[in-house]
Amino acid sequence: MAKVHEGQGVLVALRHPLRREILRTMKGYERTSPRELSDILGRPLSDLSYHVRVLASCGVIELVDEAPVRGSVQHFYSMTIDEPWVFTALGIEA
Repeated sequence: MAKVHEGQGVLVALRHPLRREILRTMKGYERTSPRELSDILGRPLSDLSYHVRVLASCGVIELVDEAPVRGSVQHFYSMTIDEPWVFTALGIEA
């Protein structure tokens, strides 16, 4: 997936309701994985994985850790945004 131009990244990230829901959820965690988000939000892992990749390509989250899990690798991400207007748009405290 191609990297989104920095100026457009946050706007692209906020465009989809599930990505906004992911960001609201991630705000409460130091780091989280698509699997954990899937469990928390009750959504299919495939949907969460796709949107997490989009958020990473937009530059609003970043990969911070990996861990082997049952023959696979679990990826952990953290938010990288700290602009107050983004938190206002998401309806959460900065």
